[in-house]
Amino acid sequence: MLKSSSLVPSWDRPVLPGAPGCELAGGVARAHPIKHGVVVDWEALEGLWERLLVGGLRVCPDQWPVLVSDSPSAPPGGRERVAELLFETLAVPACHMASTALLALCSTGALSGLAVEAGAGVCHATPIYAGHSWQEATFRQEVAGSSLSRYLRELLVAACPDLQLHSLPRKAITQLKKRYCYVSLDFEGDLRNPARHQPASFFLGSGRSIHLSSERFRCPEPIFQPRLLSLTEPGLPALAFRALQKVPATLRKRLADTVVLAGGSTLFPGFTERLDMELEAQCRRHGYGALKPRLVATPGRATAVWTGGSMAASLSSFQRRWMTRAMYQEYGSKLVHEVFN
Repeated sequence: MLKSSSLVPSWDRPVLPGAPGCELAGGVARAHPIKHGVVVDWEALEGLWERLLVGGLRVCPDQWPVLVSDSPSAPPGGRERVAELLFETLAVPACHMASTALLALCSTGALSGLAVEAGAGVCHATPIYAGHSWQEATFRQEVAGSSLSRYLRELLVAACPDLQLHSLPRKAITQLKKRYCYVSLDFEGDLRNPARHQPASFFLGSGRSIHLSSERFRCPEPIFQPRLLSLTEPGLPALAFRALQKVPATLRKRLADTVVLAGGSTLFPGFTERLDMELEAQCRRHGYGALKPRLVATPGRATAVWTGGSMAASLSSFQRRWMTRAMYQEYGSKLVHEVFN
């Protein structure tokens, strides 16, 4: 595992003034090639993958086929760019591309179901049937882990104005979020009743400490209620219901029987129970009372996409699914739409 960011010369690209963690010493900037699940900087992605393969794994890229996962809502043209990068720049012998939603399902041994992903940059609800994504029934939400970290910082600054927490490193905020935050099963009730709060303290060093109270359950709440961040989009349970609602009625129960959770932002204590409760409530409210979604939340779901990819790529039947260098040289990058459709 390594950070999904790259160091690049700061004179090579504009750096937004005041952007945290972007401008570093020695004329170097940190570039983030992927935002909200979509590649926005291909040059930085190339540097990141070279660092991963050569510096991290210490392998020669021209000797290893590469499996790449992509966001269910990523633009189709992105796969062509990935093929060009892999074959032209890294000279890999073969590649395969698969949706993160499908690989998350594969990690549980399923090929049909609803993948509900909540990662750092984006959340998705994606129906999968017989190994194929249902694109028109896929819904996304940009409130995810990074949004929650920024929101937690705002909550802490408002609660402890004397501690000057604006300058607290992002890594420390992320640690706080992972260690202390949880999802409330009755948000409004917990907010009104301080006796229900579960206070905790985090020591910063130099004799300073942060005391958390309602911030612990207020931090993850925007995934369920984006309006807390002044956004009008529906929360993740509503998106998961819409995805089920949009598939044919004959398949709805089958997909609802396997609702697979994936991504680090699903690890908050209480997340699975709250999603289960709200998804069932959505079904009842809209006249689907007989539909009883069954959630699958494995302990390793933070890396479910990687697990699913490693399981799929190890199957002997998968070996004929690679797009080879010879195929790329003969047909070009547009072949990805046919091979990986």
